[in-house]
Amino acid sequence: MGRLNRREFDLTLLEALLIPETTRQKLFNEQKISGKDIVKLVIENELSDEDTVVSIMGELLNIPQVNLYSLNIDEQVLDSIPAEMARRYQVLPVGFKGGGLYLATADPLDLAALDDVAMYTGRDICPVIAGRKALAYALNHYYNQAGYLAPEEATLKESTARETGNQLYNEMVINEAPVVKLVNSLIDKALDEGASDIHFEPTGQGLRIRIRLDGILHDLAVPTRFKAEHIISRIKIMANLDIAEKRLAQDGNINHRKAKREINLRVSTMPTVHGEKVVVRLLDKEMIVLPLDRLGFSNKNYHYLQRLLLNQSGMVLVTGPTGCGKTTTLYSALHYLNDPKFNIITVEDPVEYHLHGINQVPVNRRINRTFANTLRSILRQDPDIIMVGEIRDLETVKIASQAALTGHLVLSTLHTNNAAGAVTRLIDMALEPYMVTASTVGLIAQRLIRKICPYCKEEDSLDKTAREFCELYFNTETVPVIYRGAKCKRCNYTGFRGRTAIHEIMILNQELQALILNRAPAIEIQKNAVAQGMIPLLADGFRSVKNGTTTLGEVVRVTYNSLLDDEITGFVESSAYFARVQKDE
Repeated sequence: MGRLNRREFDLTLLEALLIPETTRQKLFNEQKISGKDIVKLVIENELSDEDTVVSIMGELLNIPQVNLYSLNIDEQVLDSIPAEMARRYQVLPVGFKGGGLYLATADPLDLAALDDVAMYTGRDICPVIAGRKALAYALNHYYNQAGYLAPEEATLKESTARETGNQLYNEMVINEAPVVKLVNSLIDKALDEGASDIHFEPTGQGLRIRIRLDGILHDLAVPTRFKAEHIISRIKIMANLDIAEKRLAQDGNINHRKAKREINLRVSTMPTVHGEKVVVRLLDKEMIVLPLDRLGFSNKNYHYLQRLLLNQSGMVLVTGPTGCGKTTTLYSALHYLNDPKFNIITVEDPVEYHLHGINQVPVNRRINRTFANTLRSILRQDPDIIMVGEIRDLETVKIASQAALTGHLVLSTLHTNNAAGAVTRLIDMALEPYMVTASTVGLIAQRLIRKICPYCKEEDSLDKTAREFCELYFNTETVPVIYRGAKCKRCNYTGFRGRTAIHEIMILNQELQALILNRAPAIEIQKNAVAQGMIPLLADGFRSVKNGTTTLGEVVRVTYNSLLDDEITGFVESSAYFARVQKDE
């Protein structure tokens, strides 16, 4: 059956019923007022009987008719969709056709209903047409007999079961269809594993599903009996996205409950040559809003961070690549600063979590509510502390720096490889060096490193080049005992379980400000900051290596693009140990 335009079909149907043109126009006018479909209006106005209408509709759509009064439907067929869904869409499963499902309906053009049933069952739908009276009779007959409950009865039994605490409630909950169970189980599995993202990727051979664990993607087994489009469409329905729109990217959200936790799932779709790709980001509030002292800061860096947050004005930037935990650091900083005496306002794209006592504004470009425009409005709201989700352009950075100059503490993020790189990035965005030094008080670069699995932790050894690397750049005569994960079931055979952060914090003093005003290169600013006590990312990572938290290879892997010293990168590239690391141990 092709996807027909309903208006065109209604006209064709009225012509086939030999209804005069003037009457047709009256019917369409009545339809606009009442909202009823044309078939119902034809029968109500006694312009034709239901049997004739159903017969002609079947001929026009090339859909077979079914006599529901004489049909004996198997219980297994009825169980293919929940009773509540059958009543809501006024449809009835009547039989299987190989891998498909015959579905009786009075409205074969209700494509939303047919698509939803297809997604729930994981089967191709073969519609058959039936009259409304026959359908109402059959729904009442089959779903009110033993084993099936009317809606009000089901509600009563469910509430009774909740109150008594017995297992009746679990028995009375309607069984969900396979594709629904599959999607829910995938989400729960990802949450149980501690994943941050789920990727659904159509390929020429089917659907590939991967989850990101501790920053690394891992494949999941996919049941072959489910079609990729059914799984993708189910996720889109959960996120309130348009399942018919497959040409454009879409974004949505799902509120998912697991035990007593509320998880926000951010859904993003994108068309590819093989179909729609969907990425679901798992945002757990318990994990994103952490106390500052649980973010992995060393004692020295934690002291530096507190100094920065005590400023009454100035701009503090958290830098690093996507997925390095910048948002978590900002949210934790806001949680640390949150106090009734402060007016704290944020502008985010999107607002990932709602923080009590903080005014959060989402970006909406469709109505021109951009970062820059929202910042202008925020400055008229008497703020004390402002958080800008991300600085992306000159207009935003100018307003943010002016806000920092006029007595506001501004927190934001920037995509750079290290703290010194943030300075040159701001200048590249056409912010004058004097504005950088006048408005910026500190820069924080960070990375997330995987922690060695505690269940399979064992001693490791370094080759000669890696040992020379440690002795030269960490000023150690003897390399401490280092560890690695032997790979076990509890860490999914990766050797790692969980992540923590490493940081470098640059506080802009007079010497660094002078270098910035003279437009010094990033390597010179970096070396000067280290000489004055800044702990670079690589050195902070070595702290985690010495205390047995992670491997030296993991630290080098996540900090490699932040290294400004060519000699260091030479060591890395010539070491067999680090070559092994690039292949994920």
